Amino acid sequence: MVSKRLMGVPASGTIALSNLVSFMKSKGADIISFSMGEPDFTTPQNIIDACKKSLDDGFTHYTNSAGIPELRKAISTKAFYENNIHCTAKNVLVTPTKHAIFMAALAFLDRGDEVIMEDPNWVTYDAAIRIAEAKPKFVTTSFDDGFVVDPAKIEDSITPKTKMIILNSPSNPTGNVIPRETLEEIANIAIENDLMVLSDEIYENIIYEGNHFSIASIPEMFDRTITVSGLSKTYAMTGWRLGWAIASEENLKALDIIQTHSISCCTSFAQPAAVEAITGPQNEKEAMVKEFRKRRDLAVDLIREIRGLEVNVPQGAFYLFPRYAPKIRSEIMCTKMLEEAQVAVTPGSAFGPNGEGCFRLSYATSEEQIIEGLSRIKKFMFTL
Repeated sequence: MVSKRLMGVPASGTIALSNLVSFMKSKGADIISFSMGEPDFTTPQNIIDACKKSLDDGFTHYTNSAGIPELRKAISTKAFYENNIHCTAKNVLVTPTKHAIFMAALAFLDRGDEVIMEDPNWVTYDAAIRIAEAKPKFVTTSFDDGFVVDPAKIEDSITPKTKMIILNSPSNPTGNVIPRETLEEIANIAIENDLMVLSDEIYENIIYEGNHFSIASIPEMFDRTITVSGLSKTYAMTGWRLGWAIASEENLKALDIIQTHSISCCTSFAQPAAVEAITGPQNEKEAMVKEFRKRRDLAVDLIREIRGLEVNVPQGAFYLFPRYAPKIRSEIMCTKMLEEAQVAVTPGSAFGPNGEGCFRLSYATSEEQIIEGLSRIKKFMFTL
């Protein structure tokens, strides 16, 4: 029998849709997919070569559970100089980013604890909280306000059971970037109420306007923040499953207990490649971000020509979260779009109750696909 804790966790809407699209394509359907949060670029060659070398060198056995020293140092140096997080290699645990989120939930949440997070949000947070037998509390954000969270709403949601706040900036699914002043207000709230913060910064290097700000860079916040990030989005390394958590040594020990009893360590021969990714040439990363910005601007312009759709201009990541006019549920809307227009987008409801009335569109695909896909959506919207 399935455990009670798992019965309350829905399947991933994004993965389910991706599987459906793959099945339809295998049957010959001409599907344009804007559904997956994955760069369409190839991992830079210098990173691939570093991995090949580690294999040729026979680096194929267990590593330290927290990661090889060179990688932990590279990550901490990056966090210090790019994000102003005052950490050392001792504060870094190498682990898949999604795994870091689940470990943080299991390590720091007890049954009945409450966790505050934005709505809409990436559905994995909800799943991690529920598997830890804690309770998610949604703080709604608004399309009209660019989906930026209001610190006052966070403060109003706190109860004696509140243990943690989860933040994601830049955001999946909306692409919004939380302003520094907003994060500073949230930090004050966390300090005053003795709360932990889980800060998911996986899109930290994909920002088009403004600058990324890490809440853990605020001195009083470091000891109460788990910062997670990784290589998947920045270097087109989604299949490598390499990321990290940055935390105080005490909090890191708690995470490492779960690491040692679950995956033991990250893939050994991939870790030298991760060092190369972080410390090697960054020109391909910069070119990729520049290309994403061009695609964002193209997609926004085309969507604004479509009757019944509205869209914000996101500052980061590679998603748009348009609002549509027809009064139908987003799951039905997106199913009809897939069946009738052969375009795959993700229902807004997959990202929380407040995502209803929107859908997520990933522009991590070619300009040709964006133009053709949005042309199909334009025709589809005229039929509603």
